Amino acid sequence: MSEFLVNYTTPKNVVLKLQTGLFINNEFVAGANTIDTINPATEEVICSVQAAEGAQVDAAVKAAEKAYEQVWRKTTAQERQTLMLKLADLVDRDAEELAQIETVDNGKAIMFARYADSKAIAKTLRFYAGYTDKIYGKTVDTPGALSYTRYEPIGVVCGIIPWNFPLVMLGWKLGPALATGNVVIIKTSELTPLSALKVASLVKEAGFPPGVVNILTGHGHITGEALARHPKIGKIAFTGSTRVGRLIMKAAAETNFKKVTLELGGKSPNIIFDDADIDKAVKWAHRGIFFNQGQVCCAGSRIYVQEGIYDKFIEKFKQYTAKGVVGDPQDVKTFQGPQISKEQLNRVMGYIEQGKREGATLISGGKRIGNKGYFLEPTIFTNVTSSMKIVQEEIFGPVAVVAKFKDVDEAIKLAHDTAYGLAAAVFTENVTRAVDFSNRLEAGTVWVNCLLELHDNTPFGGYRQSGIGRENGFEGLQNFLEVKTVKINLDKPA
Repeated sequence: MSEFLVNYTTPKNVVLKLQTGLFINNEFVAGANTIDTINPATEEVICSVQAAEGAQVDAAVKAAEKAYEQVWRKTTAQERQTLMLKLADLVDRDAEELAQIETVDNGKAIMFARYADSKAIAKTLRFYAGYTDKIYGKTVDTPGALSYTRYEPIGVVCGIIPWNFPLVMLGWKLGPALATGNVVIIKTSELTPLSALKVASLVKEAGFPPGVVNILTGHGHITGEALARHPKIGKIAFTGSTRVGRLIMKAAAETNFKKVTLELGGKSPNIIFDDADIDKAVKWAHRGIFFNQGQVCCAGSRIYVQEGIYDKFIEKFKQYTAKGVVGDPQDVKTFQGPQISKEQLNRVMGYIEQGKREGATLISGGKRIGNKGYFLEPTIFTNVTSSMKIVQEEIFGPVAVVAKFKDVDEAIKLAHDTAYGLAAAVFTENVTRAVDFSNRLEAGTVWVNCLLELHDNTPFGGYRQSGIGRENGFEGLQNFLEVKTVKINLDKPA
């Protein structure tokens, strides 16, 4: 048994075998120090994981470089496809274990961890496995020459994933990177490293050559900084806050100008017109802000309701929210588990107090639940204005702000009154209005009569300060490729 494999018994008496080492060159190895990972529902230490610093980052990069030059760049598309599909099969085989790990490490409700998170990575791997042998250039008609383009891998690439959807985001980084022929270093969040390390063991079991996939855990300001500045890494794909995204761009610019794609924060508007199916709108609005404890970058956190149905919506929304079960994330009846950490809980509580000071009306929630675990009541503010911090800043917690609007033009103005542009939603039964309004919204994703619907074959990313580039879909592949033009002179004299 590996010295980095430990047993952990969940509060529901499920025994999990947890990998705690750094995954470098297909082996679990020691780091520079350790980090405790906490169960946010109990505030108890699950285990201690190894943490990488500069020396371990260098070792991972060297392993990746060697794998790329000696093995991976020589593999065929079909061979890469076979390995990716094998990994997807192993993820499906161990889906329940992955869901249990995600629930104790992250705090998300087990019903979502089972039917979304632990299944999502396998779906993403299969989607991109289908592209491995379909990446090709084109010939270009040029005078006196045969000209054609080639799409080529960058080489060593890095994915930095957040704590809110560790498995989902791992798939979003691994899938396109491996399909395009790159080797990968993944940095997990120090708050939720365990599910990615479990997948690391499956990478080895699937038969990936050593060094093709490396997974590191460590603090952002140490491990993340070392990766962002490493001269041998050709691309960083980051999902996280806008503040950290700026730091990564700066580090890339100050070193080797590595390519950067950023999926950052959001403060997404959810616009509900008076012709909407109000019961449907209430249910989707609830999911849109309270799913995953509100810890969703594209959460529909700003709800704008047309004045004709505003009062009715508020009453129904408040009643529906009160029915949601907040509690033990391992209970199948639970909808909302704890916030990820004490720090995050305090941060969200700070915003709630700020909203009260600024004059917003708290109509529901706003309090911590119990004395054990980072549980918070789903919270609704009304009578908000665009100048308030709770309306402008990303809270990343179960806090909804609701305001009314008069007409389409005012709704557009309110929707755009933010630095972000990740997503938006519109509820209406008028298809003409739905199409026209969606076209006017400045957001990377617009949902009509739904929220938080994401699929592997549709690109995801943001306008303005919500990021650079797109993930998922064919567009997600392009971030991991270099385009080369080749020109062969046919008959043109010197």
